[in-house]
Amino acid sequence: MKRFPCLSLCLLIALSVTLMVAGTAAAAHGPTPSKQVGILLVAFGSSEASARVSFENIDRRVKAAHPDVPIRWAYTSAIIRAKLAKQGQVLDSPEVALARMRDEGFTHVAIQSLHTIAGEEFHDLRRTVGAFQMMGGMQRILLGAPLLATQEDMARAVEAILATLPRERKADEAVVLMGHGTPHPANAFYAALMFQVQRKDPNVFIGCVEGYPDIHEVQALLTERKIRKVYLMPFMSVAGDHAKNDMTGDDEDSWKSVLTRAGFACQAILKGTAEYDVFVDIWVDHLGGALGHF
Repeated sequence: MKRFPCLSLCLLIALSVTLMVAGTAAAAHGPTPSKQVGILLVAFGSSEASARVSFENIDRRVKAAHPDVPIRWAYTSAIIRAKLAKQGQVLDSPEVALARMRDEGFTHVAIQSLHTIAGEEFHDLRRTVGAFQMMGGMQRILLGAPLLATQEDMARAVEAILATLPRERKADEAVVLMGHGTPHPANAFYAALMFQVQRKDPNVFIGCVEGYPDIHEVQALLTERKIRKVYLMPFMSVAGDHAKNDMTGDDEDSWKSVLTRAGFACQAILKGTAEYDVFVDIWVDHLGGALGHF
């Protein structure tokens, strides 16, 4: 994904100045607005229709936990937003979504990151939150942590993984989870999570499309264990493009193709983590922590 940090920063600064001036003027000529709390759910996004089930499940669980709080959505990926716009679906960026919520009169906003780790996308979102906090247009904005942020999250994720493994799987068969990966130092969460899950099930492996360990490292581990059959599952909130192409596609560099050539029998399960309540509840609890400060 091509990034334009300088342009994005300039646009954000310009937006910040405009809203700061407007907010200052409003504060000087009117009473303090009554408290209005809102939720902004922020995901990387997906243009795959099959991803909707994941986002719908998150939306449903959040509404069940906080039925009286309005919910808005935003996607951090400009590429995904552009693809969806061509399909007639308009999704806001976090910056636009927050500006809209400010205009709607929200005074307190809990933003929940639906990312898996605190990588580049999460830290971009944190900078956006910081910029809006400086504007003074809303009384308080808090950001909830991604899926994996603390050791408690890691322990819960281990139990969630074990609870969602294929029931038909035999003890000598492996499960390989595909994470996205990132050049950000937070990529270390994937290897750390694999270490912890293997303490309870040594034939569960976690690899990354764009990070370490990659599929070739995972393949070497499978060979060492003399595994014959592998279940492939995405360790991403949605079973979108990466799951359908990088994991189970027909191209020679897909994980399924790489492992099949190496002699492993592969079976794919195309369900994102957000389709399982046991994962979604971690995000929902993080959101509850943010809302609890209002």
